Amino acid sequence: MSAVSSANQRSAALTLISHVLCPYVQRAAIVLDEKRVPFARRDVDLARKPDWFKAVSPLGKTPVLLVGDTPIFESAVICEYLDDTLAPRLHPHDPLQRARHRAWMEFGSAVLNGIAAFYNAPDEAALQSRRNELVQRFDTLEATLGAGPYFSGERFSIVDAVFAPVFRYFDSFERIADFGFFEATPRLREWRAALAARESVRRAVAADYHERLLVFLESRDSALSCRMRQNALHAAAVQD
Repeated sequence: MSAVSSANQRSAALTLISHVLCPYVQRAAIVLDEKRVPFARRDVDLARKPDWFKAVSPLGKTPVLLVGDTPIFESAVICEYLDDTLAPRLHPHDPLQRARHRAWMEFGSAVLNGIAAFYNAPDEAALQSRRNELVQRFDTLEATLGAGPYFSGERFSIVDAVFAPVFRYFDSFERIADFGFFEATPRLREWRAALAARESVRRAVAADYHERLLVFLESRDSALSCRMRQNALHAAAVQD
């Protein structure tokens, strides 16, 4: 890529096509914030996808980053593009370490799949099974963490941007019940706290994110939503 074309891409207007609850959107928003680059954010209703969105998102998913009029889809690709074109670099400079980080980004996507399986579990037995699968993944993650506060120590990386939305789910889950996800992972608890305190992570969602997420969870017709309704009935009975 020539210096002129690279400069043109850096100066192009950036628009992040978003959904208010999408964890993959949060990844891109965090990286954009860490780069200190201005960008617009445009939310879409994925249940009623407008034609303009279908034209820029071949997979029909968020996020999409518009660089001027050019769309880039898939969150990992968006994050890589931003790291290739905007300072500061968030990936390690060493190629081997960079590959390792990319592998753990993929692991983060697998954890998000496990979270979806957890909140969609149809009954209590499935809920417990999905919970145990997540705990196993967290045990694996615990074993790779160092002194912190972030994935690679003092330096915030794209892996951190990937896992911040992962951990944010559990702020809402813990309002429902104590599932003990992090009982045996002290380094993971510290990492989670460090990410929650970072400004780019906090700004990646709206102020009413958790309320919206709880409404979404309660609508799933799942074991978790059943617990939520039972909690509400219990709270109402106590007030009476």
